[in-house]
Amino acid sequence: MEKQTTTVYVGGKAYTVSSSDAPEYLKRVAAYADRKLRESVTATRLPAQQAYALAAMNLADELMKAQDENRRLRRQLRSMQDHED
Repeated sequence: MEKQTTTVYVGGKAYTVSSSDAPEYLKRVAAYADRKLRESVTATRLPAQQAYALAAMNLADELMKAQDENRRLRRQLRSMQDHED
């Protein structure tokens, strides 16, 4: 797929992103990141930069837990397939 340019908004700022991903997907990703940033800012009394770092840590935590769960499910699926044979 050819790269295209999309404008997304995160943390109240516009960013132009060049990607082969669909613009709708990029906007969904940006909206999720923006929501997480706003949650961090409103849930803490930290300065914006620190709240943003906390949001990045929380997003990384979500990603790593999802990757761990994905690996666990793949092992479980392989085990089930092995027992079928």
